[in-house]
Amino acid sequence: MEKWNAPKHIKQLAGVDEVGRGPLAGDVVTAAVILPANHDIQGLADSKALSAHQREVLYKEITEQAICLCVARASVAEIDQYNILQSTMMAMRRAVIGLSVQPDFVAVDGNRVPKWEYPSEAVVKGDGRVEVISAASIVAKVVRDREMVEFEAKYPGYGFAQNKGYGTAQHMEALKRLGATPIHRRSFAPVSENLLPQQQTLL
Repeated sequence: MEKWNAPKHIKQLAGVDEVGRGPLAGDVVTAAVILPANHDIQGLADSKALSAHQREVLYKEITEQAICLCVARASVAEIDQYNILQSTMMAMRRAVIGLSVQPDFVAVDGNRVPKWEYPSEAVVKGDGRVEVISAASIVAKVVRDREMVEFEAKYPGYGFAQNKGYGTAQHMEALKRLGATPIHRRSFAPVSENLLPQQQTLL
């Protein structure tokens, strides 16, 4: 895939990406990363194309070598209130604003840019074309996956450690049997359609 070239004369290029738009449960997590030009991190790629072990190794290298990074999120409550697209844009904005070094330019994975004052560009499939977006993708993925593993212990039966909140057969069966947990997105149809009778009044 063709690499993306940053505008010339950019000193601090940030990459931002999200993880968790599709799942039925958990926050949407975003990360913004600025890497030094002379970093020696090998194997940066779309987090989905990497194994869990590869992501963990790269996560350590990114956090050690990044000029700065920031992880942000939009909560399940915000997703239910504003919808997943608007919540993702909010979370991306929070991640970039939270960088200790403010960027000259922001490369955003996807086809749209949040409303902000930063010079920026949306890069389709950027997590495989732009190193700083790849780094952001990996950081966000590792953070969110770790959280979902912790939720497996708190809310057993849904398979969160394996499915990370996505609507697998096991997850859907558990929703029908057990109903929704506090981390389920009630604005998502597979969740709202499987609320237990006593949960209906909470909508």
